[in-house]
Amino acid sequence: MMKVGIYYNSMQVNRGLAEELAGTVREKGGQAEVFCEVAEIVGCDRLIVLGGDGTVLHAAKRASELGIPIVGVNFGRLGFLTEYERDRVKDAAKLVLSDCPKIERAMLEADVNGKKYYCLNEISVVRSVSADRDSHAARIAVTIDGTRAGDFYADGLIVSTPTGSTAYSLSAGGSIMTPECDTFQLTPVCAFSLKSRPIAYPDRCELRLILPAESRLVLCGDGVSFGEVGSEDLVIVRKAKRTATFLTESKSGYFLRLTEKIN
Repeated sequence: MMKVGIYYNSMQVNRGLAEELAGTVREKGGQAEVFCEVAEIVGCDRLIVLGGDGTVLHAAKRASELGIPIVGVNFGRLGFLTEYERDRVKDAAKLVLSDCPKIERAMLEADVNGKKYYCLNEISVVRSVSADRDSHAARIAVTIDGTRAGDFYADGLIVSTPTGSTAYSLSAGGSIMTPECDTFQLTPVCAFSLKSRPIAYPDRCELRLILPAESRLVLCGDGVSFGEVGSEDLVIVRKAKRTATFLTESKSGYFLRLTEKIN
């Protein structure tokens, strides 16, 4: 019997709705358990996520560790990563119990002095803004598989997956990549040169950031700060071995969602 986890963002969704959805899953012949903390997610075959894109990103990282496919229902603003809007929440129960198509989405691994961070959308280094120090644009050198890819004088750099190409990278001028693309994208943030343009490169390559001396930048992933990094830190970004698996009604729905959500 399929066991379905239901994870909800308590700031956007009340527990009663999550419990009602769990009841729908049981009526359709599955088992169900409700979670309100990511750390609680364990022991389920598939996961329904109730919330916005941030909630989906948060849950997807945990689900990727455990190999659990997920489907999102949008209770936020944009909902680009979700399969359904809130008025179709019960359709998610039907989907998770079916033999539906799956989309494998590549993830990033950032290795900072041996400590690893995993992200679905993007990893970025951006200049910090603080009252107790000056803040300047940074000159960041990049190598891809050991070959110098250029120096970027900018407020920061974004390394995005195809999933993340419609997020922070897009707002910084990056291109849209479909989930099936075997590429990552390097996008400068507010570059101080007309020659600084986004670079798409094969996702099998290893990217290294050479950070400027006497400068501290903030390392972020999927909108979460991991702390500051500087010239003494070794920052390597590569394709993670794990992936995030999304359940969908149809793989052909990507472009329809794209035109509906981004306008």
